[in-house]
This record gives sequence, structure tokens and C-alpha cells, in this order.
Amino acid sequence: QVQLVESGGGLVQAGGSLRLSCAASGRTFSVYAMGWFRQAPGKEREFVAHISGSGSIIYYAGSVKGRFTISRDNAKSSVYLQMNSLKPEDTAVYYCAVRRRLDMSYSNGNGYDYWGRGTQVTVSS
Repeated sequence: QVQLVESGGGLVQAGGSLRLSCAASGRTFSVYAMGWFRQAPGKEREFVAHISGSGSIIYYAGSVKGRFTISRDNAKSSVYLQMNSLKPEDTAVYYCAVRRRLDMSYSNGNGYDYWGRGTQVTVSS
């Protein structure tokens, strides 16, 4: 089993930056693809970014492409989300998760497991 803990959220003005971190327990972190998702109040959870175990395969949601960068450090069992040029519509709770179902799309949250508790990101206008 893998436990995930997100951190790095906070309040930032529009145009600002934040770097989210997701620390994982377990000795087999590098074999897992990871994803970041977010959920705003009253909205469904949505895909943000995906990174393969080696870090060589990366996908982004269209709404964040060019502004957000996902990365990972397998030696530290961590995955990161650098968020630049933040917009008020980026306000949400951000979650990281382990991709378990490779037969499902990388953007489908149902294919992920071991969700963290999330970290709040609030972008003021």
C-alpha cells in the first residue's frame, strides 16, 4: 500500500506561482505512474497532469498546459506540480494519486488509487 501526502498549497494572487509536492511512502514508488487532479467547490474532480514512473511520459489538461509542470524525484519518492501564471479558476483542492489501471485513460480518475488528502490552492483576482 502507498500513502500520499500533498503539501505546498496556499493563497496567491493571480499571475503568481506555487509548487505542490506529493510525498509517497513505500519502496516501489518508481514503478508507479502518478497523477495530479483537482476539485473546485461544487464541481467534479478533474485531471490536471500525469507522469510515468520514469518521468518520460507526461500529459497535461488543456487548461493548464504551458503554465503547469509536473516532475518527480524517485530517489525522494516525490512528485511535484509547479504552477505558474495562476488564475482564479485554478482555485481548488489539489490531489495526487497513483495510477493503477493502465487500461483506463490517464485522465480518468477511476484508474487511480491511494489518493492523498489534498492541499488547498486559492488564487485571488
